[in-house]
Amino acid sequence: MYDKLLAPYTLKNVELKNRLVVTAMVTNYCKEDGFLTDRWMRYHEEKAKGGWGMIITEDYCFRPEGKGYNRIPGLFLDEQIPLNKVFTDKIHSYGSRIICQIYHPGRQSNQYVNGGHQPVAPSAIPCPWLKQIPRAITVEEIHEYVSQFGDAALRAKKAGFDGVEIHLAHGYLLFEMLSPHVNKRTDEYGGCFKNRFRMIREVFEDVKKKVGEDFIVGTRLSYQDGYKGGRGLYDSMELAMNLETAGADYLNVTFGSYGDHNSYDRDVQKHGFVTHACSEIKKVVSIPVIDTNRITTGGVAEAILQAGEADLIGMERTSLADPHYPNKLKKGQEEQIRHCINCNIGCYGSLLSGGTCSCLVNPEVGREIEMDNFKPESKRVLIAGGGPGGMEAAYQAVRAGHKVTLYEASDFLGGQLVSAAFPPMKGEVALFTSWLIRQMKDLKVDFRLNTPLTRAIVEEEKPDAVIVATGGSAIVPNIPGIDLPHVHKAEDVLLGKVVTGEDVVVCGGGEVGVETATAIAFRCNGKVSVVEMLPSVFPSLDFRKLMDEYEVDRYTSTKVKEIKEDCVIVEKNGEECAIPAKTVVLAFGYKPNNTLAEELKDLCDVKVIGGSIKTSNAFAATTDALNAVLDI
Repeated sequence: MYDKLLAPYTLKNVELKNRLVVTAMVTNYCKEDGFLTDRWMRYHEEKAKGGWGMIITEDYCFRPEGKGYNRIPGLFLDEQIPLNKVFTDKIHSYGSRIICQIYHPGRQSNQYVNGGHQPVAPSAIPCPWLKQIPRAITVEEIHEYVSQFGDAALRAKKAGFDGVEIHLAHGYLLFEMLSPHVNKRTDEYGGCFKNRFRMIREVFEDVKKKVGEDFIVGTRLSYQDGYKGGRGLYDSMELAMNLETAGADYLNVTFGSYGDHNSYDRDVQKHGFVTHACSEIKKVVSIPVIDTNRITTGGVAEAILQAGEADLIGMERTSLADPHYPNKLKKGQEEQIRHCINCNIGCYGSLLSGGTCSCLVNPEVGREIEMDNFKPESKRVLIAGGGPGGMEAAYQAVRAGHKVTLYEASDFLGGQLVSAAFPPMKGEVALFTSWLIRQMKDLKVDFRLNTPLTRAIVEEEKPDAVIVATGGSAIVPNIPGIDLPHVHKAEDVLLGKVVTGEDVVVCGGGEVGVETATAIAFRCNGKVSVVEMLPSVFPSLDFRKLMDEYEVDRYTSTKVKEIKEDCVIVEKNGEECAIPAKTVVLAFGYKPNNTLAEELKDLCDVKVIGGSIKTSNAFAATTDALNAVLDI
């Protein structure tokens, strides 16, 4: 099936063993001074072991204050070369090629990550996320930055990289120079396209002069910036032709820029949503084009290549979920692939709070050294709960050599992760649930349905450890009428156990309430309303748009007072009103279900994880599961 995808490909003068590319993702694993860490190197090594043809590192900075994150790699000092040479040698030992991405964040930075410096940009227009007003970069600084781009590229060559990638995407400095939305200059670096392209052309000239013609110099570009008055596809076709003339050896095509109020809603995009742009750009250039963004299956990737719409396929988040993806494809082990579910929680959300890259479906990401050193003695382990936390714990414990029995009170595995796949845009959640269940069967985990773990069982089995992964229980507050027959829990509604009437009121505007309301509105002909005590509902821009599309009413700063047979009585600003309701859905959240832990604490080592500790999500459950197993 994968004649093109797994076939060798020659990029300039470098042969790749296949067309699968790990495109760049920020990890925040390095030191604040830009020097590499063992953790960062081992993370990339795992992908090389997994068989990827080419790996593109995250943003290397060429100035110590030119950072958008505080722990990204740097090549602004000659002293940084030797450790990078150790790194590239390790990647090459597995037959993979390694490209160094070089960037400057421009206005997408702040004083907390760049040593207290005010960000720079083409013009003094703040980043829509970070809000700090940048100062306009001077012409003298532009010349200095151009030279430093080239210096960093030369250090990359000396360090053994196969090439460099100049970053022109996602709202960073060179991207900003191109965008009329950000670049309001009236000097030689603003105005017409030729002027806005000038700094980029100068960067390529300086880089090519310093590294020579035998070294790969590619670029990552957003085919549109996503803002009103910004660049579009045809602007980028013009850009692509100019980049080829400037000496670019490949184009890595992506989309948009980071920030609210633009069209960078990655998690609502269809698979291969950049492919149409790649196809158009390929018509006007002769250099290779990399297609990326939401390409997660070998079949889709092969189809894109067979159609001639791209030359290489980027799968950055797929490489997080399963770094051994290429090898599994090659061996015909597609059912063993751990797929990205497009949640953006660990890979992206963690970085926004200053953390490091991780992954909901693969909690081993960034912890490869810990996993290498983990060689426990075999123990007897019981697990309470067959949701994502319980199954991940069982998966990790069995692989570590422990004897495991998993107890699940219901008649199915998956817990709340099963219903989480039912709202619009969430179908891929089922990929992870099914993968976990497959692992339970393939690893021959002893799991027992319709069997809650009890103190009596623990006393009889005498395990070394118990992992409590019982999750949370739905909160049912003491509201008059809450026990009426037309009142149901959100999970039951999502799972199709309840037929909702024409008028539905969802009590609770958190994540579960909002997603349940959109799911109901999608399939019902009546009015759906959400009632939330807080001033706003769950802050997902994508689901807010869906609620607008499906005409879901939102009652915020509003309290549910009473449920009646045909309506819900609510109070706002001291005044009561009635919302018509044939069905009422409870989505007040969850409370930890951890009574078992207290019952067992005198019998053995007890680990409590995920929603059994506090209300959280599947990311916390799988992360806690790995931590618990490592600590046994």
